[in-house]
Amino acid sequence: MILIKNKISLITLILVSSFLNSCSTDEKQTVVTKTQLVMSDEFNEDGAPNTSLWNYDIGTGSNGWGNNELQYYTNRASNIKVENGMLHITARNEQYMGKAYTSARILTKGKYDTKYGRIEARIKLPRGKGIWPAFWMLGSNIETAIEIPDNPNTVAWPQCGEIDIMEYLGNKPTEFFGTVHGPGYSGGASIGKTYTLPNSRFDTDFHVFGIEWDENYINFYVDDKLYNQITPEDVPGEWVFNQPFYIILNVAVGGNLPGSPDSQTPFPQTMLVDYIRVYQ
Repeated sequence: MILIKNKISLITLILVSSFLNSCSTDEKQTVVTKTQLVMSDEFNEDGAPNTSLWNYDIGTGSNGWGNNELQYYTNRASNIKVENGMLHITARNEQYMGKAYTSARILTKGKYDTKYGRIEARIKLPRGKGIWPAFWMLGSNIETAIEIPDNPNTVAWPQCGEIDIMEYLGNKPTEFFGTVHGPGYSGGASIGKTYTLPNSRFDTDFHVFGIEWDENYINFYVDDKLYNQITPEDVPGEWVFNQPFYIILNVAVGGNLPGSPDSQTPFPQTMLVDYIRVYQ
């Protein structure tokens, strides 16, 4: 395991009444502090992301990754690289493979997954209308095009479950949101909450985005703020979060959400990731 850089103390999550989720059936939130570091990528080695941990999604997916997105994902150093202790994922306005934008998306599918734990990353976000970075997870049993169709051990989205630890729209630099998707509560019907940063912006400094996840809840936090908890009672369908999930980092451009870039969107735009860590 790579030596931890810029080590920070584990955050003690505090219940703050102003951040309680209105949909929670219990006003008392359960908080655990998982302290055993079981996986980390500190992005200390310049070059491509660690191939023992990360795969790439390449191309445009199905219907722009299901959202009519405008980017072509590549594994080129101009879109994704590790440099000066940071992972850089860069969206560019350029003609490439029939698309007007390029970017990158990496995932740990087939190389690392986890069932429960504290999953967090320290990130500085990009900005601009149409820019949509995300730090998220999918159930490892999801069926993909490279797997055997109708494999009884795999399921389609949203039955696999999705945990969005951080999603952010570049034209709203003081806000981000954390959500879950599952059968009966996916897409526009997902369950989640928006957090608004007081007196600052997410594109001007680094912030720690994370979840603490156990059998009967997922706690969402940013820095030292616990701002939401989702439990089986809060979702209108099956709770599909008691299985392994893998991790994804990407910067999307355009699509149904967040809409297309406009003339005021500056390019290139880079998401900087200082580290990603998993505790049990």
